[in-house]
Amino acid sequence: MAPAEAQKYYFDTLAVHGGQQPDPTTLSRAPAVYRTSSFVFKNTEHAANLFALKEFGNIYSRLGNPTNDMLEAMVSELEGGAASVSVASGTAAIFNTIITIARAGDEIVSASNLYGGTYTMFDAILPDLGIQTRWADIHDLSSFKKAITEKTKLLYVETIGNPSLDVADLKEIAGIAHSHGLPLVVDGTFTSPYLLRTIEHGADIVINSLTKWMGGHGTAIGGIVTDAGTFDWSDPKFTLFTQPDKNYHGLRWALDLPAELKKIAFALRFRTVPLRNLGACLSPDNAWLFIQGLETLPLRMARHCSNALEVAEFLQRHKSVSWVRYPGLKDDPSHEIAKKYLTKGYGGMVVFGVKGGKTAGERFINKLQLFSHLANVGDAKSLALHPASTSHSQLSEEQQQAAGVTPDLVRLSIGLENIKDILADLDQALAD
Repeated sequence: MAPAEAQKYYFDTLAVHGGQQPDPTTLSRAPAVYRTSSFVFKNTEHAANLFALKEFGNIYSRLGNPTNDMLEAMVSELEGGAASVSVASGTAAIFNTIITIARAGDEIVSASNLYGGTYTMFDAILPDLGIQTRWADIHDLSSFKKAITEKTKLLYVETIGNPSLDVADLKEIAGIAHSHGLPLVVDGTFTSPYLLRTIEHGADIVINSLTKWMGGHGTAIGGIVTDAGTFDWSDPKFTLFTQPDKNYHGLRWALDLPAELKKIAFALRFRTVPLRNLGACLSPDNAWLFIQGLETLPLRMARHCSNALEVAEFLQRHKSVSWVRYPGLKDDPSHEIAKKYLTKGYGGMVVFGVKGGKTAGERFINKLQLFSHLANVGDAKSLALHPASTSHSQLSEEQQQAAGVTPDLVRLSIGLENIKDILADLDQALAD
């Protein structure tokens, strides 16, 4: 489906038809899986044009594959972006995004309420590469302004923080970023484009873990990055875009490309530098699985949200629960901001504290029968985890507090089961 045609359809229709065309050779209606490492060139001129970006096409499946290309086109249409690049995991998407923009000596500014793996990447791994992170408080937007220096290359937030569930005020943060000539990078995993098209609220680059709601069934790992096509990289401070790139024939990405390609300079550099040379590529088989998941995203997200709201309200009333966080609750600290952005639902995640602290939380998790105890979210099945001892265990106590992780916090990813069965399992696990 061409971009112009895509504008005629609602999101639900795009989820089924976006990016898809019948197979040009076999006329198969369903997407094909192209299990090949490489593709034949028509002649030497064709090969040279592909490598010189004078012509787009298939070279090697580490760079791109027709199955992956269909997935990327689907996500671009769903996000309202100009170009997307799929990779092997959400974590790879985050890392490759940062190093596409920043180099040794640069800084990034990030909200501190992040998924534990992202926090560790920003706090411990990027500094080893010479990229420093300055932390900001999602509850205090002035902290983003204060953290920006002449070395800053981007601002980074999650739409809904993992696992504290604080909602980012995207328009305000985007305003801060753009007033300083900086791009806003948003991890939209916890909302998916169905609940929140972040580009419409100022995001310049959107990252999603395909593993979660967009895939929806816990069958594959993958990530994707969408370039809004709106950011101007020609400011001299973005040296990776304005100075000759020795990774790619001395090309200056923001200056030397044809006008129609300059707007996706980020996506092109992401694909041809870190993806091509570091190799975190998504397999076409996994891309095919994610295409299947995306087709039912609107249906599944609506059920995730309705079930999660009922769970949050149930837990609020339960005598064994000390506190509950869910953006859809009227007394939740993020509810007013959530109402501005999440008009279709407030997500499928609920976090809460069990009276009795960590010991009571462990007892609760061990008693669950319907819920699966594992380190994932966004599955069709309901899932539970104790982040302080698992997904965020590599953080210090101080870092956990900054990320909103308390010792008693239990994270629930609410699935698609009948709500009565979900509530019954929670009730028996909470019983004395």
